[in-house]
Amino acid sequence: MAKLSQDDLLAEFEGMTLIELSEFVKAFEEKFDVTAAAPVAVAAAAAPGAVEAVEEQDEFDVILDGAGDKKIQVIKEVRTLTSLGLKEAKDLVDTAGAKVLEKVAKDVAEKAKAALEAAGAKVTVK
Repeated sequence: MAKLSQDDLLAEFEGMTLIELSEFVKAFEEKFDVTAAAPVAVAAAAAPGAVEAVEEQDEFDVILDGAGDKKIQVIKEVRTLTSLGLKEAKDLVDTAGAKVLEKVAKDVAEKAKAALEAAGAKVTVK
């Protein structure tokens, strides 16, 4: 099999639809056990005349808006969720709008939100 140059590959990708590109990226990720989140966005943006697909959000951030009255309980819960040390967890709780968890699955974000709210914190999932 002849080796394709980068220009040849780009020419092939340019002729593909968004769905074909998406399927290719999934197959590439599975074959080489990698994640290509940023290049997918670039490839999709570079495809001229392609129909934009609406993607469902699959990564969420858990943001601590306030510790509430039970700050110690919130610090304990943050330590449980993040494996941070006591000082780091306290600093995170003291910081308004701090991200407790970043880019987690929806079910993980919802469980973390429920646990933090049960401890008395105000939490937002974005």
